[in-house]
Amino acid sequence: MTPGSANRDGLTPHDAKKIDQKLVDAKVAEALAEDAPTGDVTADTIIPADLTATASLMAREAGVMAGAQLFEAAFRLSDSRIQVTFEISDGASFSAGERIATVAGPARGVLTGERTALNFVQRLSGIATLTARYVAAVSGTGARILDTRKTTPTLRVFERHAVVCGGGTNHRFSLSHGFMAKDNHLAVLAAGGKDLSVELHRVKAELSPGIPFEVEVDRLDQIDAVLDGGAEIILLDNFSVADLAKAVTHIGDRALKEASGGVTLTTVRAIAETGVDTIAVGALTHSAPALDLGLDIALAPVD
Repeated sequence: MTPGSANRDGLTPHDAKKIDQKLVDAKVAEALAEDAPTGDVTADTIIPADLTATASLMAREAGVMAGAQLFEAAFRLSDSRIQVTFEISDGASFSAGERIATVAGPARGVLTGERTALNFVQRLSGIATLTARYVAAVSGTGARILDTRKTTPTLRVFERHAVVCGGGTNHRFSLSHGFMAKDNHLAVLAAGGKDLSVELHRVKAELSPGIPFEVEVDRLDQIDAVLDGGAEIILLDNFSVADLAKAVTHIGDRALKEASGGVTLTTVRAIAETGVDTIAVGALTHSAPALDLGLDIALAPVD
Protein backbone atom coordinates (compact mmCIF):
# COMPACT_ATOMS: atom_id res chain seq x y z
CA MET A 1 0.00 0.00 0.00
CA THR A 2 1.34 3.44 -0.93
CA PRO A 3 1.62 6.11 1.78
CA GLY A 4 -1.43 7.99 0.55
CA SER A 5 -3.82 5.18 -0.39
CA ALA A 6 -7.04 5.12 1.58
CA ASN A 7 -10.53 3.71 1.79
CA ARG A 8 -13.59 5.72 0.74
CA ASP A 9 -13.85 7.04 4.30
CA GLY A 10 -10.42 8.61 3.96
CA LEU A 11 -8.77 6.23 6.37
CA THR A 12 -5.82 4.01 5.55
CA PRO A 13 -6.30 0.37 6.59
CA HIS A 14 -4.22 -0.18 9.72
CA ASP A 15 -2.83 -3.62 9.03
CA ALA A 16 0.27 -2.52 7.11
CA LYS A 17 3.27 -2.49 9.44
CA LYS A 18 6.15 -2.28 6.97
CA ILE A 19 7.55 0.84 5.38
CA ASP A 20 8.98 0.95 1.86
CA GLN A 21 12.66 0.11 2.42
CA LYS A 22 13.79 2.69 -0.13
CA LEU A 23 12.10 5.43 1.92
CA VAL A 24 13.71 4.09 5.08
CA ASP A 25 17.21 3.94 3.64
CA ALA A 26 16.95 7.40 2.07
CA LYS A 27 15.80 9.04 5.30
CA VAL A 28 18.34 7.21 7.45
CA ALA A 29 21.14 8.09 5.04
CA GLU A 30 20.10 11.73 5.32
CA ALA A 31 20.14 11.51 9.12
CA LEU A 32 23.55 9.86 9.19
CA ALA A 33 24.93 12.52 6.85
CA GLU A 34 23.58 15.17 9.20
CA ASP A 35 25.19 13.52 12.23
CA ALA A 36 28.54 12.61 10.66
CA PRO A 37 28.93 14.66 7.46
CA THR A 38 32.68 14.02 7.14
CA GLY A 39 32.93 10.92 9.32
CA ASP A 40 32.89 10.20 13.04
CA VAL A 41 35.98 12.02 14.33
CA THR A 42 35.82 10.34 17.75
CA ALA A 43 35.08 6.72 16.82
CA ASP A 44 37.41 6.76 13.82
CA THR A 45 40.37 7.91 15.91
CA ILE A 46 39.94 6.42 19.36
CA ILE A 47 38.43 3.01 18.47
CA PRO A 48 40.85 0.47 16.93
CA ALA A 49 39.72 -0.92 13.60
CA ASP A 50 40.03 -4.49 14.88
CA LEU A 51 37.36 -4.17 17.56
CA THR A 52 33.85 -5.48 17.25
CA ALA A 53 30.89 -4.49 19.39
CA THR A 54 27.94 -6.44 20.66
CA ALA A 55 25.18 -4.15 21.87
CA SER A 56 21.70 -4.67 23.28
CA LEU A 57 18.78 -2.34 22.71
CA MET A 58 17.16 -2.31 26.15
CA ALA A 59 13.80 -0.96 27.32
CA ARG A 60 14.14 1.38 30.28
CA GLU A 61 10.35 1.62 30.45
CA ALA A 62 7.36 -0.31 29.12
CA GLY A 63 6.03 0.54 25.68
CA VAL A 64 5.12 -0.48 22.15
CA MET A 65 7.79 -1.05 19.51
CA ALA A 66 8.01 1.02 16.33
CA GLY A 67 10.90 1.92 14.04
CA ALA A 68 12.71 -1.41 13.67
CA GLN A 69 13.48 -0.80 10.01
CA LEU A 70 15.06 2.58 10.70
CA PHE A 71 17.01 1.24 13.66
CA GLU A 72 18.46 -1.56 11.52
CA ALA A 73 19.21 0.76 8.61
CA ALA A 74 21.15 3.19 10.81
CA PHE A 75 23.68 0.47 11.61
CA ARG A 76 23.70 -1.23 8.21
CA LEU A 77 24.36 2.07 6.45
CA SER A 78 27.08 2.91 8.96
CA ASP A 79 28.81 -0.40 8.20
CA SER A 80 27.27 -3.11 6.02
CA ARG A 81 28.91 -5.80 8.17
CA ILE A 82 26.77 -4.95 11.19
CA GLN A 83 23.97 -7.41 11.96
CA VAL A 84 20.82 -6.46 13.88
CA THR A 85 18.61 -9.17 15.37
CA PHE A 86 15.23 -8.26 16.84
CA GLU A 87 13.53 -10.07 19.67
CA ILE A 88 10.51 -7.76 19.57
CA SER A 89 8.85 -6.65 16.32
CA ASP A 90 7.02 -3.46 15.43
CA GLY A 91 3.60 -3.33 17.05
CA ALA A 92 4.56 -5.61 19.95
CA SER A 93 4.45 -4.51 23.57
CA PHE A 94 7.40 -4.85 25.92
CA SER A 95 8.16 -4.35 29.60
CA ALA A 96 10.87 -2.33 31.29
CA GLY A 97 14.10 -4.31 31.33
CA GLU A 98 13.37 -6.35 28.20
CA ARG A 99 15.92 -6.66 25.43
CA ILE A 100 14.45 -5.53 22.15
CA ALA A 101 17.34 -6.18 19.75
CA THR A 102 20.98 -7.17 19.52
CA VAL A 103 23.51 -5.32 17.36
CA ALA A 104 26.82 -6.94 16.41
CA GLY A 105 29.66 -5.89 14.13
CA PRO A 106 32.58 -3.49 13.71
CA ALA A 107 32.67 -1.21 16.75
CA ARG A 108 33.28 1.99 14.85
CA GLY A 109 30.12 1.52 12.81
CA VAL A 110 28.07 0.58 15.85
CA LEU A 111 29.16 3.72 17.69
CA THR A 112 28.62 5.94 14.66
CA GLY A 113 25.11 4.65 14.03
CA GLU A 114 24.05 4.53 17.68
CA ARG A 115 22.53 7.99 18.13
CA THR A 116 20.71 8.05 14.80
CA ALA A 117 19.29 4.59 15.45
CA LEU A 118 18.14 5.54 18.95
CA ASN A 119 16.68 8.87 17.82
CA PHE A 120 14.40 7.10 15.37
CA VAL A 121 13.36 4.16 17.55
CA GLN A 122 12.81 6.28 20.67
CA ARG A 123 10.69 8.80 18.77
CA LEU A 124 8.57 6.25 16.91
CA SER A 125 8.13 3.92 19.88
CA GLY A 126 6.97 6.92 21.90
CA ILE A 127 4.28 7.62 19.30
CA ALA A 128 3.23 3.96 19.19
CA THR A 129 3.06 3.80 22.97
CA LEU A 130 0.93 6.93 23.31
CA THR A 131 -1.35 5.74 20.51
CA ALA A 132 -1.84 2.42 22.27
CA ARG A 133 -2.96 4.28 25.40
CA TYR A 134 -5.60 6.19 23.45
CA VAL A 135 -6.78 3.01 21.72
CA ALA A 136 -7.08 1.25 25.07
CA ALA A 137 -9.00 4.20 26.51
CA VAL A 138 -11.79 3.84 23.91
CA SER A 139 -11.88 0.06 23.87
CA GLY A 140 -15.38 -1.33 23.37
CA THR A 141 -16.91 1.92 22.07
CA GLY A 142 -16.41 1.27 18.36
CA ALA A 143 -14.58 4.57 17.88
CA ARG A 144 -11.27 4.56 16.02
CA ILE A 145 -8.30 6.72 16.98
CA LEU A 146 -6.89 8.74 14.06
CA ASP A 147 -3.67 10.60 13.52
CA THR A 148 -3.49 14.04 11.87
CA ARG A 149 -1.14 16.02 9.63
CA LYS A 150 0.55 17.45 12.75
CA THR A 151 3.70 15.48 12.06
CA THR A 152 7.40 16.34 11.96
CA PRO A 153 8.18 17.68 8.47
CA THR A 154 9.63 14.94 6.22
CA LEU A 155 8.95 12.25 8.85
CA ARG A 156 5.22 11.81 8.26
CA VAL A 157 5.36 8.35 6.69
CA PHE A 158 7.39 7.04 9.65
CA GLU A 159 5.29 8.70 12.33
CA ARG A 160 2.10 7.42 10.73
CA HIS A 161 3.64 3.96 10.71
CA ALA A 162 4.19 4.31 14.45
CA VAL A 163 0.52 5.22 14.93
CA VAL A 164 -0.43 2.01 13.14
CA CYS A 165 1.95 0.05 15.37
CA GLY A 166 0.09 1.43 18.37
CA GLY A 167 -3.27 0.28 17.00
CA GLY A 168 -4.37 3.60 15.57
CA THR A 169 -5.66 4.43 12.10
CA ASN A 170 -4.13 6.78 9.55
CA HIS A 171 -6.13 9.75 8.27
CA ARG A 172 -5.42 11.28 4.84
CA PHE A 173 -1.70 11.33 4.12
CA SER A 174 -1.53 14.84 2.70
CA LEU A 175 -3.51 17.69 1.21
CA SER A 176 -3.48 15.76 -2.05
CA HIS A 177 -5.20 12.68 -0.63
CA GLY A 178 -8.64 13.87 0.38
CA PHE A 179 -10.99 16.84 0.34
CA MET A 180 -11.36 18.44 3.77
CA ALA A 181 -12.95 21.88 3.93
CA LYS A 182 -11.96 23.33 7.32
CA ASP A 183 -13.03 26.47 9.16
CA ASN A 184 -10.70 28.79 7.27
CA HIS A 185 -11.85 27.44 3.91
CA LEU A 186 -15.46 28.05 4.91
CA ALA A 187 -14.66 31.51 6.27
CA VAL A 188 -13.18 32.52 2.92
CA LEU A 189 -16.28 31.24 1.11
CA ALA A 190 -18.57 33.11 3.49
CA ALA A 191 -16.59 36.34 3.06
CA GLY A 192 -16.99 35.96 -0.68
CA GLY A 193 -20.75 35.63 -0.36
CA LYS A 194 -20.78 32.01 -1.54
CA ASP A 195 -23.58 29.63 -0.61
CA LEU A 196 -21.92 26.75 1.25
CA SER A 197 -24.24 23.96 0.12
CA VAL A 198 -24.05 25.05 -3.51
CA GLU A 199 -20.27 25.32 -3.43
CA LEU A 200 -19.87 21.91 -1.80
CA HIS A 201 -22.09 20.30 -4.45
CA ARG A 202 -20.10 21.97 -7.20
CA VAL A 203 -16.75 20.86 -5.80
CA LYS A 204 -17.89 17.31 -5.13
CA ALA A 205 -19.03 16.94 -8.73
CA GLU A 206 -15.60 18.04 -9.94
CA LEU A 207 -13.54 15.74 -7.74
CA SER A 208 -12.06 12.51 -9.03
CA PRO A 209 -14.04 9.43 -8.02
CA GLY A 210 -12.97 7.87 -4.73
CA ILE A 211 -11.64 11.03 -3.08
CA PRO A 212 -13.06 11.27 0.47
CA PHE A 213 -15.27 14.34 0.96
CA GLU A 214 -15.03 15.80 4.48
CA VAL A 215 -16.21 19.12 5.90
CA GLU A 216 -15.51 20.64 9.31
CA VAL A 217 -18.12 22.32 11.48
CA ASP A 218 -17.77 23.91 14.90
CA ARG A 219 -21.46 24.53 15.69
CA LEU A 220 -24.59 22.43 15.59
CA ASP A 221 -26.38 24.90 13.32
CA GLN A 222 -23.79 24.36 10.56
CA ILE A 223 -24.50 20.67 10.14
CA ASP A 224 -27.56 20.82 7.87
CA ALA A 225 -25.86 22.98 5.25
CA VAL A 226 -22.91 20.60 5.19
CA LEU A 227 -25.17 17.58 4.84
CA ASP A 228 -27.10 19.33 2.06
CA GLY A 229 -23.78 19.91 0.33
CA GLY A 230 -23.07 16.17 0.21
CA ALA A 231 -20.47 15.78 2.95
CA GLU A 232 -19.57 12.13 3.49
CA ILE A 233 -17.60 12.83 6.68
CA ILE A 234 -18.37 15.62 9.11
CA LEU A 235 -15.56 16.81 11.36
CA LEU A 236 -17.06 18.00 14.65
CA ASP A 237 -14.39 20.35 15.92
CA ASN A 238 -14.14 21.41 19.57
CA PHE A 239 -17.69 20.34 20.39
CA SER A 240 -18.66 19.74 24.00
CA VAL A 241 -19.51 16.16 24.85
CA ALA A 242 -23.18 17.12 25.12
CA ASP A 243 -23.17 18.75 21.68
CA LEU A 244 -21.28 15.82 20.19
CA ALA A 245 -24.06 13.51 21.34
CA LYS A 246 -26.67 15.83 19.76
CA ALA A 247 -24.68 15.99 16.52
CA VAL A 248 -24.34 12.21 16.33
CA THR A 249 -28.09 11.78 16.73
CA HIS A 250 -28.87 14.51 14.20
CA ILE A 251 -26.46 13.22 11.54
CA GLY A 252 -27.41 9.58 11.99
CA ASP A 253 -26.27 7.45 9.09
CA ARG A 254 -26.11 10.31 6.62
CA ALA A 255 -22.38 10.83 7.15
CA LEU A 256 -19.49 9.55 9.22
CA LYS A 257 -18.88 11.52 12.40
CA GLU A 258 -15.35 12.56 13.36
CA ALA A 259 -14.51 14.37 16.59
CA SER A 260 -11.43 16.53 17.06
CA GLY A 261 -10.05 19.33 19.16
CA GLY A 262 -8.65 19.24 22.67
CA VAL A 263 -8.74 15.46 22.90
CA THR A 264 -6.75 14.06 25.84
CA LEU A 265 -6.46 10.72 27.57
CA THR A 266 -8.75 12.13 30.24
CA THR A 267 -11.52 13.16 27.81
CA VAL A 268 -11.27 10.63 24.98
CA ARG A 269 -13.48 7.96 26.57
CA ALA A 270 -16.41 10.34 27.06
CA ILE A 271 -15.99 11.58 23.48
CA ALA A 272 -16.03 8.01 22.16
CA GLU A 273 -19.16 7.17 24.13
CA THR A 274 -21.15 9.83 22.25
CA GLY A 275 -21.16 7.47 19.27
CA VAL A 276 -18.71 9.24 16.96
CA ASP A 277 -17.05 6.98 14.42
CA THR A 278 -13.55 8.39 14.73
CA ILE A 279 -11.52 10.68 16.98
CA ALA A 280 -8.61 12.66 15.55
CA VAL A 281 -5.78 13.20 18.04
CA GLY A 282 -3.00 15.55 17.02
CA ALA A 283 -1.11 14.77 20.22
CA LEU A 284 -0.24 11.31 18.92
CA THR A 285 2.49 12.81 16.78
CA HIS A 286 3.05 16.37 17.98
CA SER A 287 3.26 15.67 21.72
CA ALA A 288 4.35 12.05 22.20
CA PRO A 289 7.42 11.86 24.46
CA ALA A 290 10.37 9.81 23.24
CA LEU A 291 10.45 6.41 24.89
CA ASP A 292 13.41 5.66 27.16
CA LEU A 293 15.41 3.04 25.25
CA GLY A 294 19.15 2.53 25.59
CA LEU A 295 21.96 0.77 23.79
CA ASP A 296 24.29 -1.15 26.12
CA ILE A 297 27.59 -1.96 24.39
CA ALA A 298 30.27 -4.56 25.19
CA LEU A 299 33.48 -4.75 23.16
CA ALA A 300 35.53 -7.78 22.07
CA PRO A 301 38.52 -8.12 19.71
CA VAL A 302 38.07 -9.62 16.26
CA ASP A 303 39.05 -13.32 16.07
